[in-house]
Amino acid sequence: MGRPAILCVDDEAIILMALKQELRRVYADRFIYESALNAEDALAAIDEMAGEGISVILVISDWLMPGMRGDEFLLRVNQSHPEVRCIVVTGHADQEALDNLRSVLGDVPVIGKPWRKNELYAAVDSLVM
Repeated sequence: MGRPAILCVDDEAIILMALKQELRRVYADRFIYESALNAEDALAAIDEMAGEGISVILVISDWLMPGMRGDEFLLRVNQSHPEVRCIVVTGHADQEALDNLRSVLGDVPVIGKPWRKNELYAAVDSLVM
């Protein structure tokens, strides 16, 4: 089996580029880094990677996205891929929605934008290392 994957999901391309750059800086080629600009594309990417034998072990998702909010997206990921861990990175979040997400998925790290590098790394480490 090859390297596991981390999928970053945000409707802003610059955020996706920055997240992937931060992750590569610390984790180098330990993981495959993929991205999606919306939840629907991310769901398709997870299924596609699974079909190719690539295990997505972590999804880092924005909360406020057009079409489908991050909490809804992560709950759908959990329904079809319960082994995937998740982190929410957001500038805007509804506390009730996050509480509901945590009631289903457990202690999901929520990191504010702009994120602090050490906070991001600590969250990733706690879930995949």
